[in-house]
Amino acid sequence: MKTPFKITYALIAGGLSVAAAGVHAETLEKVAATGTITVAYREAAVPFSYLLGPHKAVGFSVDLTEAIVDDVRSRLKQPGLKVEYIPVTGQNRIPLLVNGTYDLECGSTTNTSMRGKEVAFSINFFYAGTRLLTKRDSGINGYGDLAKKTVASTAGSTNEKVVRKHGADNNIDVQMISGKDYADALQLVENDRASALALDDVLLFGLRANSRNPSSLEIVGDTLQVEPYACMVRKDDAEFKKLVDGTITRLMKSGEFTRLYKKWFESPIPPAGVNLNMPMSEPLRANIKTRSDKPAQ
Repeated sequence: MKTPFKITYALIAGGLSVAAAGVHAETLEKVAATGTITVAYREAAVPFSYLLGPHKAVGFSVDLTEAIVDDVRSRLKQPGLKVEYIPVTGQNRIPLLVNGTYDLECGSTTNTSMRGKEVAFSINFFYAGTRLLTKRDSGINGYGDLAKKTVASTAGSTNEKVVRKHGADNNIDVQMISGKDYADALQLVENDRASALALDDVLLFGLRANSRNPSSLEIVGDTLQVEPYACMVRKDDAEFKKLVDGTITRLMKSGEFTRLYKKWFESPIPPAGVNLNMPMSEPLRANIKTRSDKPAQ
């Protein structure tokens, strides 16, 4: 990242900072007044946003975030605008955005109608679907093999809801367990506390590629519920959403978006130089042209 990480703990705790006090202000007005924009990142969402060492986040979504921040600098005519970075989880990402702790999240968050009641979403920048990661010798080849098995996911994820619903609809007795984040959820499988991990397919490819023993793991099952990823901004802030959408539109029209996709999904990525070899999906190719912010159904 272009700026060192700085987590404002007083802000997270709800201290009386200028940013928190301005939670109901328009984001661009608040950023202009404070000279700082606070953005969120995920710590283990390969290849969207993940840590290299203790103080450096990289990934496809991180690159999108930096492009948006550059456009904020240009819009406000503040080339020296400071950026503060704060880690978020599946559980706290929405509350911390709503209460003003941070201003923008581009990570691996699914754009849903339910979440749209609390926050606003940008143009969709990725489409994923729930699948399963399991050990090759687990005997699990699909959802029908999950009866009376423990399946891991992350707390607050749509994947957990999708698997529970699929199990209920098909009379499959699935036991769910939650990890605090993606890395923790993977460990539940590696340590045999769970038989499978249910997450968006791209996250599973990333977790497997960077796991202790990638060859021991496989990704199985049909794709359940195609889900769009999008950046989150505060609700009813049309001006800031327009800027974020404008950045994504510019990247998509110029070909820069496709270049970034190839960089993170079809090329070797750090830290181990693993290539996910994940071609762009047809829904994403279509959305480069239509640029929809339609939520998952």
